[in-house]
Amino acid sequence: MESGGKIVMERYELGRLLGKGTFGKVHYARNLESNRSVAIKMLDKEKVLKVGLSEQIRREITTMRLVAHKNIVHLHEVMATRNYIYFVMEYVKGGELFDKIEKSGKLTEAAAHKYFQQLISAVDYCHSRGVYHRDLKPENLLLDENENLKVSDFGLSALSESKRQDGLLHTSCGTPAYVAPEVISKTGYDGAKSDIWSCGVVLFVLVAGYLPFRGSSLMEMYQKIQLGDFRCSSWFSHKLKKLLYKILDPNPSTRISIQKIKESTWFRKGPGETHAVKDRIPRESATTIAAPTLAARHKKNSHEDVKPLTVTNLNAFEIISFSAGFDLSGLFIEKECRKEARFTSDKPASAIISKLEDVAKTLNLRVRKKDNGVVKIQGRKEGRNGVLQFDTQIFEITPFHHLVEMKQTSGDSLEYQKLLEEDIRPTLKDIVWAWHGDDQQHKQV
Repeated sequence: MESGGKIVMERYELGRLLGKGTFGKVHYARNLESNRSVAIKMLDKEKVLKVGLSEQIRREITTMRLVAHKNIVHLHEVMATRNYIYFVMEYVKGGELFDKIEKSGKLTEAAAHKYFQQLISAVDYCHSRGVYHRDLKPENLLLDENENLKVSDFGLSALSESKRQDGLLHTSCGTPAYVAPEVISKTGYDGAKSDIWSCGVVLFVLVAGYLPFRGSSLMEMYQKIQLGDFRCSSWFSHKLKKLLYKILDPNPSTRISIQKIKESTWFRKGPGETHAVKDRIPRESATTIAAPTLAARHKKNSHEDVKPLTVTNLNAFEIISFSAGFDLSGLFIEKECRKEARFTSDKPASAIISKLEDVAKTLNLRVRKKDNGVVKIQGRKEGRNGVLQFDTQIFEITPFHHLVEMKQTSGDSLEYQKLLEEDIRPTLKDIVWAWHGDDQQHKQV
């Protein structure tokens, strides 16, 4: 039976549910012939086709068939029926590396060194096959029963033939806190160099227990990423700091290569005995900086395939809203005082800007400036605290999905909140897919 039963394609016996997402479920399963344990991702064909994700599914299948490495989750086979697509994959029982960090606060340099070596080995292999992952993060790194790392989730990967004539990739994708600055700039990027950057962020998170680039808003975080504005914690060894500054170089042309990473002293020899004892972050620090950020997810599972199903969640575009480090403002700012609001849209940027202009006209507001995806909107009268103004910035997540951030820059906060809730939200309903960060989510159907 295709769903809700115990047998799939007369070959696999379904077991417990490992996770579920918008387009299907992931089950533990057993091969009836070999008795081998596997994980089966079941995707609903109708839903996949409805939202135009068939090309992404094909790319993921092609990519996973290209890469066969001990530190990469293995795809055994792909099957399909009239209603479902089945990914039969290696079952990785140790869970996500993310969960390990969340549980312990941070890892020792020795432990991080082991995982980083395995990560670089897997990524180097992918690049040798012309495959660029583009979404490397602790949630997509699994651990097997022997604590060995396995790279998973190739749903956002790209192949070398995806490059344009300039030899670069141009699709902006990935998880905001882990993406390279050149991906944000949308001028084209080298898939290998952007993956190296993400590996550097992962390494930092493993040893620090929190993200290197943080801000109270997405724009602030992006600004720090583009400047390479981060600091290593005091417990990092000198050799590790030296390597991280070379990896997290905002200039891709001078960023260290994988070959040079392999030749670095820290990569070859590790931190040494002086860092073998775990130097934990004080719990207060870990709680205020790392733990809430890492814990703010809707899933708690032990298998990699839950995330691919939620990555394309149309309800709140979970690739952004539920990813670690997307928005830290909720940790420090009460909801009533927050000056920014965000929503996702499936409309092109031009349509979003046009709608914003219409809304401004309807509400008797003035559009002051449109530049680089930023629309500045201003009131026409003095308020209780000067003239109200807010900036609306549009971020391209994929060619068909945009994140829109609206942030008050001047005027009275209460006046802005009233305008936002009573007037702006209702008038934007035609372009809004989902509002972010609200208890009710302000979902548009």
